[in-house]
Amino acid sequence: MIEPMADVRKHLADVIDRAHRDETPTIITRRGKQEAVVIDIDEYRRLRELEEQAEDSWLNRLADEAEAEGRDGSVSLEEMAALLRSHHA
Repeated sequence: MIEPMADVRKHLADVIDRAHRDETPTIITRRGKQEAVVIDIDEYRRLRELEEQAEDSWLNRLADEAEAEGRDGSVSLEEMAALLRSHHA
C-alpha cells in the first residue's frame, strides 16, 4: 500500500493494525515522494537481524581475505566493525 501522509494521519491506527495483523506494509509519501514505511515490529526486527548477519559475514570475509593476503597493519574484526559503525552514525 502507498498512501500520502495526510491520509495516514487520519487513520494511523488502521495503518498500524494492517501492518501488524495483515503483515501489510504501508509506504508513506509526502509531496509525491516516498518518505517512510510502516511495518510490523517483528518484521523490522527480522530485517535488522538479517542486516547484522550480512554485515558480520562481509566483515568476516574481509578479515579472511586480509589474513590470506598477509597484509601488514591489518585490523581485527572488532576494530573493523567499530570503524564501520562509526561511519554509519
